[in-house]
Parts: sequence; C-alpha cells; structure tokens
Amino acid sequence: MASKLGTSLITVRVDGDVAEITLNRADRRNALNRQMMQDLTTVAARVSDREEVRAVIFSAEGTDFSVGADLKEVGSMKADGSLLRARRDAELGQTMLKAIRSMHQPTICELKGVATGGGACIAAACDFRIADSTTRLGLGEVKVGMNLMWHAVPLFVEQLGLSRAKQLIMSGDLVEVSTLSEWGMVDEVCTPEDLRAATATWAAKYAALPPIAVQMIKRSINQYALALSDAVMHMDSDQWILAARSDDFRESVAAFVEKRKPNTTGH
Repeated sequence: MASKLGTSLITVRVDGDVAEITLNRADRRNALNRQMMQDLTTVAARVSDREEVRAVIFSAEGTDFSVGADLKEVGSMKADGSLLRARRDAELGQTMLKAIRSMHQPTICELKGVATGGGACIAAACDFRIADSTTRLGLGEVKVGMNLMWHAVPLFVEQLGLSRAKQLIMSGDLVEVSTLSEWGMVDEVCTPEDLRAATATWAAKYAALPPIAVQMIKRSINQYALALSDAVMHMDSDQWILAARSDDFRESVAAFVEKRKPNTTGH
C-alpha cells in the first residue's frame, strides 16, 4: 500500500515487511536537486525507524536510476556567494548518504539505465545492488572540474579496491554492467524484464531473517569497514568549495549544459 512517509520527489510504499523508496523525478532523469536530497534524507530516517520494515528497496521511476546532482542548479551558484551557504549546500549529499548507510534494515538498490555521480553514490551507500543489462555506472565529477565528495570515496575504495576505485573516480567514465559485476560492485545482473522480481527476491530473503541479528551484523560490518571515513574525509566539502570557485569548474559546467567540449586551463 502507498505510505505517507514520502514526498512528491521521493515516494514510499510499504508492503508487509518490505519498504520501497523511489526517486520520482523521471522528467529530469532523477537528477538530484537540494529538495530531493533533503527529502531522501528525511524519508530514509523515517523508514529506518519503522520496526515492522525488515528490508528496504531503493528504486527509480523512468529509464535511468539517477544522473546525479542537478548540474543546472549547481551551475547557478554564484562563485562569489557566501562560503557559509556553500558549506551548507556541500553537506547535503553527505548527510543524505549517511542517512541511507545508517538505515537499520538491509538495503537493496535496483539499478537500471544510467547511475552516475550522486546516483552512483546512493547505490554504493546501499548494502546490495541488483542491476539490469542496461545499467551503466560512473562518477563523472572529474569531467566538470569537481572532486568526488559526500564522503563517498571510502565507499568505493572498500567495494572495489584502490586501483578500480581510482579507475572509476579519476576517469569519469561510465562502466558497463558486465564490468561492474566482475568488479563486485553489482551483486546480480538480470534482464530488464526480470529486474523487479530479482530485487523483490533479495528483499524477501533478508526480510525473512531474524531482524535483530541481521541489523546488528550490518552495523558491525559497516562500522569496521568505514570506521575512519568520517575522520579522514571531513575535507572533501572544502575541496569542492575550492574547485567550485575555479575557472575550470565554471567552464566545464557551462560546456556540459551547452553540450560542447570544455576548454580547461588548470585555473
């Protein structure tokens, strides 16, 4: 049944012991704006608090999971704007990912089409990823003169190892699902027709297990793997503020919006 836990941009359905949180901005390929990130943070906390929910699916309307941060909104930020406002905005993503990562229940991300930037980070913050054969995942921040922020670097390093994490983050390339599976980023690959059933099977599997044990195990594994991440990644927001005031950033975002090749200079 539909639930009032959601918003116009993030919908929630609870069916027995499984909740589904859905990105609902298909007309913009689920690009993440401020309101969407705030809503997803709130919704994740609300669903996490529901004792009867034992597994959570993250999905998306439309053909793509998410093309990441809304660059038209990012590009509209004034280079000479308030540093305090910039730091608040820069923290939205890391707060959202922390809310997802901290959910008590096992989380399964249902991937299709493109998942890039913040969309890829949402997938990485989940416990498991099920993808259909159309899926391509990437971190294109570098191509618009940005660093990967939101405290997301440790998520990819832990899942992929150093070399593959560097390939994904430093190249900005979209990676095909077959490679993602080989790298261990995706737990199961299926046809688009079978995606719903495959995701539901994973959710049902973990929902059927004793919830106290499952949730304690999840918390222990995450805490062990990511214990140092907050301590060493505190600077990534400030790195973004520096990058966002560079000529290369403004030129790269403008080129993206105008669909042309950027002319970057290192300034």
